[in-house]
Amino acid sequence: MCCLFTVLLMLGPRAAILFWYLLYPARWRLTFDTWIWPLLGSIFLPWTTLMYVIVAPMGVVGFDWLWLGLALLVDLGSYGGGGWGNRDRLRG
Repeated sequence: MCCLFTVLLMLGPRAAILFWYLLYPARWRLTFDTWIWPLLGSIFLPWTTLMYVIVAPMGVVGFDWLWLGLALLVDLGSYGGGGWGNRDRLRG
């Protein structure tokens, strides 16, 4: 069950980025000037990239910063959560 959750967590936002880009490439071109930022975002910070594509075309103001911050916390939590969850497996 844990491995299935991890696979869905890691592939979920990346698959959403791929499908959304294939369905609406104009929104991605409106949000980003070059192809390198969406590529790096989909590899390292996929939830933040998705949230940025949602809020950026209308301008990032007000509560948009809150949504971007929450997405960043989810990305960082997905990287750090595995180490915290397995802390009892390694004994020093």
